[in-house]
Order: sequence, then structure tokens, then C-alpha cells
Amino acid sequence: MAAATTLVPALGWLRSYERGWVRYDLMAGVTLAAYLIPSAIGDASLAGLPAQAGLYACLFPALVYWMFSGSRHTAITVTSAISLLMGSSLGALAGGDPARFGALAACTALIVGAIGLLARIVRAGAATNFFSESVMVGFKAGIGLVLASTQLPKLCGFAAADGGSFWERAAHFLRHLPETNPVSLALGLGAAALLLAGKLLVPHQPVALPVVAGGIVLARVFDLGALSVNLLGGVPTGLPTPALPRVQQSDINELLPLAFACFLLGAVESVAIGRTFAAKHGYRLDANQELLALGAANLAAGLGWGFPVSGGMSQSLVNESGGARTPLSTLVAGSIVLVVTLFLSGMLADLPQPVLAAIVLMALTGLVKLATLRRLWRTHRSEFFVAMAAFAGVLGSGILRGVLIGSILSLLVLMHRAAQPHVAFLGRIPRTDRFSDMERHPDNEPVPGALLFRVESGIVYFNFEAVRDAVQARLNESQEPIRLAVCDLSAAPLVDMAGAEMIAGLAREFAARGIAFRVVEARASVRDVLRLEGLDQLLGPISRRATLAQAVEDVLSEDVVGVR
Repeated sequence: MAAATTLVPALGWLRSYERGWVRYDLMAGVTLAAYLIPSAIGDASLAGLPAQAGLYACLFPALVYWMFSGSRHTAITVTSAISLLMGSSLGALAGGDPARFGALAACTALIVGAIGLLARIVRAGAATNFFSESVMVGFKAGIGLVLASTQLPKLCGFAAADGGSFWERAAHFLRHLPETNPVSLALGLGAAALLLAGKLLVPHQPVALPVVAGGIVLARVFDLGALSVNLLGGVPTGLPTPALPRVQQSDINELLPLAFACFLLGAVESVAIGRTFAAKHGYRLDANQELLALGAANLAAGLGWGFPVSGGMSQSLVNESGGARTPLSTLVAGSIVLVVTLFLSGMLADLPQPVLAAIVLMALTGLVKLATLRRLWRTHRSEFFVAMAAFAGVLGSGILRGVLIGSILSLLVLMHRAAQPHVAFLGRIPRTDRFSDMERHPDNEPVPGALLFRVESGIVYFNFEAVRDAVQARLNESQEPIRLAVCDLSAAPLVDMAGAEMIAGLAREFAARGIAFRVVEARASVRDVLRLEGLDQLLGPISRRATLAQAVEDVLSEDVVGVR
């Protein structure tokens, strides 16, 4: 019962909804729909699915996402990263059968939805913070190059490679470059130029829609099909009957790694987007609620014969810049996509493939963040190499393995940082009774005969050795006799059994050297652990009133010299 009560719509924003916001949400929804339709068709081609699958994947999730999301600006949609992941992973499993490919894609969305609901029940929203930005930067840059390798042949008017790695696709493109259709290339480059101009002159506006319309008009007026320009082909009008895809139990087992990778990408991206807009507009985002919204949206996508979806940054920026005040704008956008799917989708048959490729290639500008990579190289060299490792993982091992490599790298980075806590060695701030890190503040005054240190992390089983080694190294490097050592635990929220034993070991080592040792400013829970491990017998009473300044005053007045 308790778990079930967590699966409820958000709708908190309805209580404060103002009548004047309706027109803003309507305008934003229209603008968002104009942006979604061409990008959905393009991403469907990346996923290896027909154009209508992209429309379904934008339509059905949008009709439910607004009820569950706490973000007022996030737009749920298909994304290039997930679409590429689908297209590169399902081909072998589908065995060349388009109907089976569509069923597997829809089943993947259903599994992603189920994972999202489970993640909400166990309140796993905080886990989205474990994936470092540097890993995502490298991963997306790799996705950008893979995306280019799939779309450049279409831009040039010849067939893309049927599957294969990035390097095989790149080699295929170079081998067939002499087969370029000049009309296709001119049309694609012209569309790309218009899209780029629109991006620079009217950012976050649905420039792709008039480009698509113009491409269709040109195809009909000049009969581009007769000039060997590839066209999109027929797009069925109407809606599919919502149903469970026909797959086998063995298929579900094969799809689980893919679905988990799609969920990771979607969850990290959606929560990051939601938090960005929440911080900008002054409201709070519940990451767990966003997991629920993501799960519900993917269930709708799967039942509606779409494929996995997530929050999209460029689409969300369009939604915000269009004036959205609440998630109702996504409902409006979904309703417009519904009308297009029911009555107007047949008009898309004459859309030239080079125009569609140009639209997809423009997504590169949002995936490959050269400025961020340059900043990492200048200021965070280790983070840059982590990003490059994720980048190389995508290009060398494929997108699915690249997701897993990125996930492992994120956890390894987190573990490395946790296992190497900063130990600050303290000096007195001039003309005060306060102390701070002497490495950061060289003007601090060292206390003669005292080793003062603060562990700026919890002290637990996987990092206690690093803390001990840092203290022992500082003790051995000291040029003057040490009479007193003080461990400031004010910044340590947690000390486990291994950490307490390490502190006890330091106490015995200091005692053997004739050095008095004190522990000060420990939190209540930390004091309890230290007492359970017998530290009060080694150090005397561990008082909540003991401060670093008092311990230093004791040694300076020589009241406790030689006393343990």
C-alpha cells in the first residue's frame, strides 16, 4: 500500500495556476509542436524506425507526462542519443524484419517505463547525481560523431552502411563519396545553412518546420524523386491501436541491458534538465517524481508503438522560450501532434531525405561541446581524460557498451574522490581564535609544537588508510618536535568501525612518541561510535564542548604537556 501511494500524479502546480497563464502555455505548446514534429521524424530514422514511430513517441508520452512531471518546462520527446542507441542495438535481434523491429522498440520502451516506476518506488532519484558531467560530455561527443556517420551518406544521396561500428560507417562513407548526388548534396547543404542561420538569428525557435515545408514544396515542384533524390516515403495517417507488442520471453531478456541503458540516459538527462529550469525559475524539483513521469511516459510510448523517450534539452529550451508557465504546454504540443498524425501525416511522404539528414546533423551542435572540453583541459585535466575515456568507449565499443563504460567511469570517479578525502592541516587565522587550511591560506600562523588536522569527509572503511597516511606523512615531515596532535572532526559526518580503529591506532602511535592527542568537535553520532570503540579510554572523555582553540590553548600554556 505504501509503495502504491507513491505512484500518483504531481499536479501541484495546478493549485497555483493563474488564468493569465493559459495563453502562454498555448503559445509555447504550438511552438514546441512545430519543433517536435521534424525532430521526431529525424530521430525515428536514427532509430531505424518509420517516421510514424517518431510521431507516436512524441504524441502518447506528451499526453501523460504533464500529469506526473514536477518540472514546468521539461519537454518529453525522442532524443538523438537514445535513438542512435536503439538503431545500433536492435538490428541484429530483429533479423531484418521491420515489424519485429517495431515490436522490439515498443517493448524496450515498456521495460524502460517499468524500470522508471520501480526506481520511483525505491526513491532512486538521488542516484542520478552519481553520473559526472565530464563523463556525459565525453559520451555525448562520441554520440555526435556516430550520428554524423549515419547521416552524412543520406546528405550526399547514397545509402548509409547497414549497421557496423563507427569506424566501419566512416570507411563506408569515404569509399562511396564519389557516388554523391549533386542535387541531394546541394539540397542538404542549403537546408543546413538555413537551420544554422535560424539557430544564430532566432535561437530556440522552430526553424526546422519551415525548412521541412520548403523541402516538400521543392520536391513536388521540381520532381526531385526523378533526379534520384531519396524521399521519405509514405507515412500512414491515423493512430495505432494501443497494445502490448508481441515478443517472446527470451526477447525481454535480450532487451534488458538496452532498456537499462536507455533508462540511465533518460533519467540523468531529464533530471538534469528539470533541475536547470527549477533553479532558474525558483521552484523545487523532486528527482523521484521525475522518475515516475519518465516511467509513465515510456509506458505510454510502448503501448502506442513508439520507442523510448526522455527529456530533451533543445526541446525544453524551445518550450521555455515559447513562454511556458506549466506542464500544460506539453499537453498542448501533444494534442497538435495528434492532429497532424490523424490528418496531415500523409503530406510528409515527399520530404527529401537530405533535408531530414540536415535536421538531424544540426543536433551535433548540442552534443559536441568543444568549449566544455577545452575548459576541462585547462582547468580539470583529470576530468578531461575521463571525458575522453567515455568518448573513446562510444567510438570503440559501440553506444550500448559506451553507456555502460560511462556508468562505470562515473562510479569509479566517485569512488576515487571518496577514497581520497582532503585532510586539511590547520593554522591560526591571524588575530583570531579560529583555524583554517594552511595550504589554502599561507598567511595562517602555524602553532609551534602542534599538529592540527581536519578530515573533510566521513572516515570509513575505504578511505581511512588515506587519512592515516596523510597524517603520518605530515608528522614525519615535521622539522620540530610535536607535543600535541589534535583531530578536528567537525567536517566528518560519519565515522564507521574502521575509521574509529584508525583513530585509535593514531592515538597509540602518538602516545608511543610522547605526543598528547585530542579529538575535538565531533558530532553526536560520531562521538557515540568513538565511545563504542573504546576511544574514551585512550583519550579521556570525548566532550561535545571541547574545541580546537581550547586544545591549542592548553598546549601553549603547557597545562597538558605529556598528558595523554
